Amino acid sequence: MTASRRDFLIGTGSALAASALAFGHPSRLFANPLGKPIGLQLYTVREQLEKDYDGTLRLVAAIGYREVETAGFFGKKPAEIKKSLQAAGLHCGSVHMGMGGLEEALPYATELGAKYVISSVTLPKPTNPSKFDVKAFMAQLAALTLDDYKSMAQRCNELGEQAKKAGLQFGYHNHNLEFRKIGDVVPYDLLLKETDPALVGMEMDIGWVVAGGADPVAYLTKYPSRYISVHIKDLKNEGIPNTNMKMTSAIIGKGIIDWSKVLPAIKKSSVRSAYLELEEPYDPSPLGMVQASAEYLKGKI
Repeated sequence: MTASRRDFLIGTGSALAASALAFGHPSRLFANPLGKPIGLQLYTVREQLEKDYDGTLRLVAAIGYREVETAGFFGKKPAEIKKSLQAAGLHCGSVHMGMGGLEEALPYATELGAKYVISSVTLPKPTNPSKFDVKAFMAQLAALTLDDYKSMAQRCNELGEQAKKAGLQFGYHNHNLEFRKIGDVVPYDLLLKETDPALVGMEMDIGWVVAGGADPVAYLTKYPSRYISVHIKDLKNEGIPNTNMKMTSAIIGKGIIDWSKVLPAIKKSSVRSAYLELEEPYDPSPLGMVQASAEYLKGKI
């Protein structure tokens, strides 16, 4: 996760109100081209949530989304988030782990009725999350060895076993750093090999796979039963490929990904849920990109 991915931009109440008018009546449901729950990864609208949590959730529902995946809890208790989601007509199907790890995420997942708890790189969490050093964290990611990835795989297996005992499914979310070859080995392939399919599902972030120079269709086709969910994400052809956590998001259908190939591959796999997620910088705005992406995805098969 880059420094920019951890920075929360502040939205404005007037912008939210204008977006609500532009998005129209909430009965305009978001068509589901995959025959699976298509939701929104709330990281995309984190700056609006920080400013107006309940209002932003209502805007997400107004666009037509009914399913969400969390990315942070904004200092709210599980019951508070559940109440806000219910008021907006939204359901949380998946919870991304934060610095609090699985211990923090489990109560939220249980209260919200989520099926999945998701993590990306499973490095040791800092003893004091409030003093998290982004620069040091990025340096640590850049220096990962194959032994580190093997340790991560084992940690994922442990987290998967703990989640299973709680009646949940653990999933691993990729970025593009896992596609930086170490010798002749692609770390992502090692993670697939070393994690137990019975304990660890994979959440494929399609945009980050492409950013890393890999083919999401090839992975979905070769390992159809490993994937439990996907992040629908497009990107511009700027500095691609790379394995240093950089990309410029595009509205779905306006970037470099061929969705006429990717969507059918998802449908043929074991993927049970899909979440739109976009990265900063946002053009024209997070909610504007969410709306335009929803319009593109309507009816696509």
